[in-house]
Parts: sequence; structure tokens; C-alpha cells
Amino acid sequence: MIQKLNQPHGSTYLGKGKLDELILKRQNSDWDLIIFDDELTPRQQNTLEELLKIKIIDRVALILDIFARHARTHEGKLQVEMAQHQYLLPRLAGQWSHLERLGGGIGTRGPGESQLETDKRLIRNKISKLKKELEEVRKHRMLYRENRRRSGIPIVAIVGYTNTGKSTLLNALSQANVLAENKLFATLDPTTKRLTLPDLKTVLLTDTVGFIRKLPTDVVDAFRATLEEISEATALLHIVDLTSHNAAEQSQVVDNILKDLGLENKPRVTALNKIDLLLDKNEQWDEVRALGFLNHLAGDNPNTVLISAGKKWGLKKMLEVLNRVIDEQTAPSLLQSSQNEPL
Repeated sequence: MIQKLNQPHGSTYLGKGKLDELILKRQNSDWDLIIFDDELTPRQQNTLEELLKIKIIDRVALILDIFARHARTHEGKLQVEMAQHQYLLPRLAGQWSHLERLGGGIGTRGPGESQLETDKRLIRNKISKLKKELEEVRKHRMLYRENRRRSGIPIVAIVGYTNTGKSTLLNALSQANVLAENKLFATLDPTTKRLTLPDLKTVLLTDTVGFIRKLPTDVVDAFRATLEEISEATALLHIVDLTSHNAAEQSQVVDNILKDLGLENKPRVTALNKIDLLLDKNEQWDEVRALGFLNHLAGDNPNTVLISAGKKWGLKKMLEVLNRVIDEQTAPSLLQSSQNEPL
């Protein structure tokens, strides 16, 4: 169900007419869940659940649930738990509304209110503890990045919308055996592998968490340590799912998030992925014929390449372009360091 409003209704999110329509549909259905593709305020969520007599979750809760299912490492679990607690804290009041109505007289505290305050305190303490643990993770990552910086090895961060094939590409390039599935946010924790470029230069290739439109603030905060990996990169490898009907919008989302992180000017190679899925299934396509045909359609942007990570098409060309972009970045610093050396 879609409704166009200048702004969501303060207490019900939906306008009255659309809400009445939803209530009517609810009476004639056996649904057990309604998902809103936006972030609801605690008040909106509570009001809607009372009116519809059904469990309601919003976009943020759905994303956090997917994250929780995919978290594997200690860091990933910490990040998800932190975001979940930050999301839950302002929504606790509705959980105890049935007890608050039992509240005592003047000057007393009802059982619901005291329980609510206790729960809020417990969650605040948990958030404080998780923040300290994540800060330790962040310090560890900073030391790790400092060691990499001293080594002088260039870093390439793979970025892109979720489910565009980033992990499949990392596996194709480095035999990393990273989980690669047709799922949202299959990767939550960055994985770094060594890669040799055509000129035999060694680089570090890092797979990062996928981006998504309207990424919740709590998620961005919780994954700050992970996103900082991107800021340290010499160059970005932006993977775009060319088969998605929202490819342009998804690409813009990545651009916007990079801008929010202050990284919009970082050198970038764009790889248009899954080209094998664009081709006629009734014809036999090989890499040479497919790339020849599609490159003719793609134009001549020197930093954009066509690839199929699944079939390993176009990877040689992609690495050559990446090699050139990295050389353009490292050459000035090498020149500067040589000028500073004593004669």
C-alpha cells in the first residue's frame, strides 16, 4: 500500500482515509504482521498496533533483524546489539502501557512506571557497556590500519549497494571464501585479502557492509568502525548491479552515503556487474563476445568497466583500470618522498 503525503500523520503515519482502508483490509485477512517501509515514531507504532490489533514493525526494525540473523563475528554481534538497544530505548513506554494504567494515586508510582524506569536504566547501562566495547574494537582497527599505513601497501575498498555482488567479486579475485548469497546484508564484517595487480603491485582488497537507502542513523553509528575502513582506502571499487531496475537510484544512494562520510572525492573505479544476466539466454555468449557487445553500448568512461563477478568476465580489464587509478594516486606521494630524501 502506497500513500503520497506532504508529511506523515503525527500519530498514525497514514492519513485517515488510507488508515480506514487498511483497517478494513485487516478485518478481512489473516495477516499476522505489517511492515512499514519507513521509520515510525514510538507514538505512531503504538497507535497503529492498537487500531489494527496486529504486530507492526518499521524499516529500521526489519533491517536490524536481518543484521542480527547475519552477524557472525564478535564485532558484528556487538554492532547489531548496540543498534537494537538504541532503537528499543525510546519505544519501551508502549511495552508497559497496560501496567501504567494500573498506576497508584497521588504521590505514588504505579507498577508499570517503576518497571519502565528499571528497564530504561538497564538498557542505558547496556548501551554504555556496548559503546565501551565497540570503542575498544575501534582502537584495535586504528592500530591495524596504522600498521597497514606504515607498510605502504595501497588499500582498495569494495563499496556498493547491498546484494550487488561485492563478496562474489572478492571471492573471484582472491579465493577468499567469503559468504556470498543472494541476500540483503550477507556481509556485515569487513574482510581484507591481498591481491596482485597486473604490474605485480600488491594491494589489500577489503569487502565492506552493503549500503541501503534511508540507512538508519543508529545503524550508521553502530557500524562506524566498519565504515572507517573505507576512509583509509587509496581507492574505491564501486560495484553496481546492472540488472537491477533501481540501479541508478542505488548508485546515487552510494554516492550520497560516501558524501555524508566526506569521501565523495576519493578515487573510484565503477564496475557494472552481472552483465551475463543481461544477455539473451538462448544464445551462447563467451567473455570476448559479451564484453565486445556491451562495451559498445556502455560508452567510453575510462574508470567504468563491465564485469560478471560470477563468471569472472572483465576482471582483467577491471584490474588494469584499478592499477592505473592507484598509480595516479601513489605517484605524487612517491615523488614527494623522493624529493625529501637527502642528496
